Amino acid sequence: MDIVGRTAARSAARRPVPQIIAPAGPAHASAEDGVTALYHAHALGLVRLAHIMLGDRAAAEDVVQDAFCGLYRNWTRLADQAKALPYVRSAVLNGSRSALRRRRPAARLAGWHRSDGTESAETIAAAVASAEAAVLSGERRREVMTALRALPDRQREVLVLRFYLDLPDTDIARDMGISPGTVRSTAYRALAALGRSLGESK
Repeated sequence: MDIVGRTAARSAARRPVPQIIAPAGPAHASAEDGVTALYHAHALGLVRLAHIMLGDRAAAEDVVQDAFCGLYRNWTRLADQAKALPYVRSAVLNGSRSALRRRRPAARLAGWHRSDGTESAETIAAAVASAEAAVLSGERRREVMTALRALPDRQREVLVLRFYLDLPDTDIARDMGISPGTVRSTAYRALAALGRSLGESK
């Protein structure tokens, strides 16, 4: 297990599975069992996904926990419970977007970004701790994560879902609420922008 995997595992151990207290009854029992099983199977991967998006482990854990709580509340409304994972993954993406929107004005006020538009050392340090960065080394890792974080939200999400979660374009389109063609064109533009950014940083 890599360093990030061990860190996420320790984090999950510190952060207990949300305790769901539900009235007796088959529908509630099914929801509790279903959500708990999904949490054990996918929470760490979703925390890593949110961590890449946000560069902040604690915020990533909060987003994922909120997504699972939302899944539980809406469990009986799911037409197909096999779609629970795409539902919670979409909720994690939406939660990450909301967290980023809240963070940006505060970041400007707090001086997280320098006058030249680059990220502060603290923000970069958080970003390079992500799972995607763990396989890279030193300065190159820093450059890649800084460039990835600088992409527009949609472009960053498409790259993370495609290359980190290894999802097909149809699944990415479903999770993001866009067409497969838009996924492909967005990925093309994102990779081009990432390549330019990394080329300029050499």
